[in-house]
Amino acid sequence: MERIIIFCMLFFYSSMVLTAAPHKIAKYKQLFKTIELLETTVKDKDVELLHTPENPVDGCLFTAVTCFQKGTLKLQPENSQVNSTFTQTVRVLKRFTFSNRGKQCESSCESYEKKTPKEFLKSFAKLIKQVIR
Repeated sequence: MERIIIFCMLFFYSSMVLTAAPHKIAKYKQLFKTIELLETTVKDKDVELLHTPENPVDGCLFTAVTCFQKGTLKLQPENSQVNSTFTQTVRVLKRFTFSNRGKQCESSCESYEKKTPKEFLKSFAKLIKQVIR
């Protein structure tokens, strides 16, 4: 009887793990699409350059994502026609949470090179692709 209970528990836990992973991947894929949408509506000329993390070490992904989230708050819409879509998209990126905290990195957001908003978003998308793999 104990063996059956243990087997059932193992089966239940393994099925939970298998269903959790695809959900996270779907979440990251949706985030990637959101970033791509934002790339088409962001103002790229006469704007503040943003600190852009590139190729962060695996343990520093959380820090890099945090830097990108702070940077998205400084983005501006290309024109007033895309303002509502732009605002909603930025709000989605702001609420995104990256569950893998990893180690605390020594580098701060300010230590990264500053780039244009479109380059910033391309690097953010590249980071999310790295997380999906």
